[in-house]
Amino acid sequence: MTGSSRPPLSRRTLIGTGLGVAVLAATGTGTAHAGTQGTSATSAPRRARAFLAAAMDAYPDHGPIRLTQSYTDQAGLFSTAFTYDNALAILAHLASPGGRSRAVALGDALLYAQAHDPVYDDGRLRQAYNVGPYTFYDGSPQPDGFVRADGTVNVGTQFGFTGTAVGDMAWAGIALAALAARTGERRFLTGAVRIGEWIERVGRTDEPLGGYKFGVDGAGNRLPFTSTEHNTDLVALFGRLARLTGDRVWRERRARARAFVVKMWEPSGGFFYTGTNDGVTINRSPVPEDTQTWTHLALGSPAHSRSLDWAAAELAVLDTADRPNSTVPAGQSYEGVTFSSASLLANEGAPIADGQPRPDRNGVWFEGTAHLALALRHRGHPGDEKRARRLLGSAERAQDHLGGAQTVGGRALPARSGVVSASSPLDTGFGFGYYPYRHTGATAWYLLATARANPLGG
Repeated sequence: MTGSSRPPLSRRTLIGTGLGVAVLAATGTGTAHAGTQGTSATSAPRRARAFLAAAMDAYPDHGPIRLTQSYTDQAGLFSTAFTYDNALAILAHLASPGGRSRAVALGDALLYAQAHDPVYDDGRLRQAYNVGPYTFYDGSPQPDGFVRADGTVNVGTQFGFTGTAVGDMAWAGIALAALAARTGERRFLTGAVRIGEWIERVGRTDEPLGGYKFGVDGAGNRLPFTSTEHNTDLVALFGRLARLTGDRVWRERRARARAFVVKMWEPSGGFFYTGTNDGVTINRSPVPEDTQTWTHLALGSPAHSRSLDWAAAELAVLDTADRPNSTVPAGQSYEGVTFSSASLLANEGAPIADGQPRPDRNGVWFEGTAHLALALRHRGHPGDEKRARRLLGSAERAQDHLGGAQTVGGRALPARSGVVSASSPLDTGFGFGYYPYRHTGATAWYLLATARANPLGG
C-alpha cells in the first residue's frame, strides 16, 4: 500500500470489517425522539452516570462478573461489550463521585477475561465480549452471559470481534493502571503489566518509522499497519507503568511510541497524520480527529498543541434537521466535530446498499466532541474554556433529546440518560460508521470532560 491508498486500520476499524457494519446498517438509524422538556431534577453528569450503571447491570441473572454493554439494543449488536468502551467506563467511574466500586468490578472482569480466554493465556484481551443472552440473526440462540458454563469468557465471535488491537489493549492497561494507583491493589498492576508485555512482544517493529504495530486478527495473524492513535495510547500506558513499577524499560518503550507519534506531525498544517500501512510511507489522508486531541492529552506538548485548533476548525460540523440525511428532529441542532476529513466528503447521495443509511456530512461525533472539549480545557488557552463549554452543552442537549426509547438488555433506560455516538449517521472514512445510539464510550468521554479528568496524562 502507498501513502495515497486505503489508510491503516484505526482501533475502531475492526468493528467495521465483518458482520457488524451490515447489522448496524440493517437496524436503521434510531430516529431521535425529543426528551422531556424543562428543568431536570438531576444534573446531566448524574444522568450520564445512570446510563453507565444501567448498561453495566443489564443482565442481573448472569452472574456478578460482568462488563458494560457498549450500545443500546437498537444498534443491533445485542449484548456486545467492547474492551475499549469498558476501559473508558472504568476511568469515568473513577472520575465520578461514588464510582469506585463499579470501576473495581469492571477491572476485575477484565482481569477475569485475561485469565479465562477460551484459547489464549498470554495476557491478551479480545476486541469485544458478549455479556448477556440473545438470539442471533440466523436464529441461533446465544444463551450465555459473560462467563460461560465452563468458566471461559464469552468472546464476541458472532460479529467477528475476536482480534486484539494494540489500542484496545493499551486502554485496558491504562484503566487497570489507574485502578492500581487508586486502590493500591497489586492485581490490577499485574494485569496492566501483562498487557504491556503482550504489546511489546506482538507490536514492536523495527521498520523505518518505528513504533508499535496494530495487533492481531482473530486467527492470531499480525496486522501490518501502524497507527498514530495506538502509539499515542502507548505513550500513556507505558508512562504509567514506568511510574508504578519503577522499571526503566517502560521509559524506553514510551520513548519509542512517542517518537513514532512525533514523526506523524505535519508542521505546515499543524496536525497529525493517521499512521502508515507499511512502516515506510506516511498516509496523508484521511486525517482523523482523535490523533489531534489524544496526542495533546498524552504528550502535553506546547509545540504540537495547534492540533486542537486544526480539529476545532477543520472538522467542525453543525447538524440540523434540514440537512439531506440528518435524523435530528425538527427544530433542533447540534454542534461539534466529525470523525475525520473524509467524513466531510461522504457521498450523501449514494444508493442505499444493504440497508445502510446514507451519511450526513454534518453528523456530530459526540465521543470526539467530548475529548476535544477535554483537551481544550487541558490546554487552557484564552477562549478554550468557552469553546469547551459549548461543545459539552451540545452533548448535554443530545443526552436530553436524541436516542429516546432505547433499551439495554431489553430494559428501559433511566430518562434522558446516555449520550449517542453520533447525532446522525456519519461515515468515518475508515470503513465503518456511527449512528444515533446511546453509547458507553461517548458517555464516558463526556463524563471525563466534565470532570476535567485526563485519562492519557500523568
